[in-house]
Amino acid sequence: MLEQLATRVTTCIQCGRCTGSCPESGKTPFNVRMLVRKKQFRSVIDEAVPWYCTSCGACTIRCPRDVKPSEVIIELRSKMVEDGDIPVALQKALENTFVQKNPWGKSRNKRAAWMEKLDFEIPHVSETESKRLLFVCCIQAYDPRCMVIPANVAKILKAGGMEFGILGEEEACCGNEIRRIGESGLFEELQEENLAAFKEHGVKEIVTLSPHCMNVLKKEYGDTGIKISHYTEIVAEMIANGAITPRGSYGKKVIYHDPCFLGKQNGIFDEPRAILTSVKDLELLEFSRSREVSLCCEGGGGRMFFEVEATYQRNAEVRILDAAEKEAEVIATACPFCVMTLEDPATEKGLVVREISEILTEVL
Repeated sequence: MLEQLATRVTTCIQCGRCTGSCPESGKTPFNVRMLVRKKQFRSVIDEAVPWYCTSCGACTIRCPRDVKPSEVIIELRSKMVEDGDIPVALQKALENTFVQKNPWGKSRNKRAAWMEKLDFEIPHVSETESKRLLFVCCIQAYDPRCMVIPANVAKILKAGGMEFGILGEEEACCGNEIRRIGESGLFEELQEENLAAFKEHGVKEIVTLSPHCMNVLKKEYGDTGIKISHYTEIVAEMIANGAITPRGSYGKKVIYHDPCFLGKQNGIFDEPRAILTSVKDLELLEFSRSREVSLCCEGGGGRMFFEVEATYQRNAEVRILDAAEKEAEVIATACPFCVMTLEDPATEKGLVVREISEILTEVL
């Protein structure tokens, strides 16, 4: 690990593109270019600094020398985790994940509680012919605000005639945030547990709800031979081929927020917009900072689990002000972390935040 870090930082030419694209730079103590420079010279780094990173990936995408600054941050955090230099809230999230396989520490046998309000049964994936898995993961399984997302997506997929199943209690956290916090050992345990479940039940395809889950399953679980998709990809295709048709009218101005892990890191920009534009009387607006340059909501990289020390105007607040300037009534997104970070400041400004599945379910 340390050898990889040393190799990466020595190739940095200090061009500053990383810092120029970083959503935390300029308003917090976090400066990617300076941090890499300090590593080049083996200078002391304030132990609080690496925790400001939201893992949005903008620095790595724009680095001309493939230094992968976001990976450098993860490696720095890993050393801190090993040394015990970690915020208490993050330590608690890691402990919860070790015990209950989710950062919130909720009981594992409640992982499928979101299905209670459905009027149909969802089989275990092993009981399906397609072996298509709806991977729910943690925030959608446990958080009251986000539990509607798997329920809505399940309704949409069923309406489109798609067979799918779940793992229920056998599902563990995908580990995307755990890895980015720096706990590589725990990430590997989660990875091994999920891969064993996929293999045992013959999973051939996975439909994810969170872009964070899609990212880690697709890019960091190795060559599994399993097709990995975000649900917006599946639903957009269903709408295109006529399997489902939005029939109701929405009648509102909706502005779409591109999640970092769905958009800039995985290139899924058009599918969420195709779903929204298929809805009658929905006027789709765009942020000036959208698609590849979308403003990070600050929910990634472990930031969902703790508050940083600096006081500043959060990106979610900036995003809401931008939406209000565009005269939007609803902010739509396709990531549960974005829903959670945007909702409080949006409510204060009289705006509504909706995950795309909520809008589509309303008009089906």
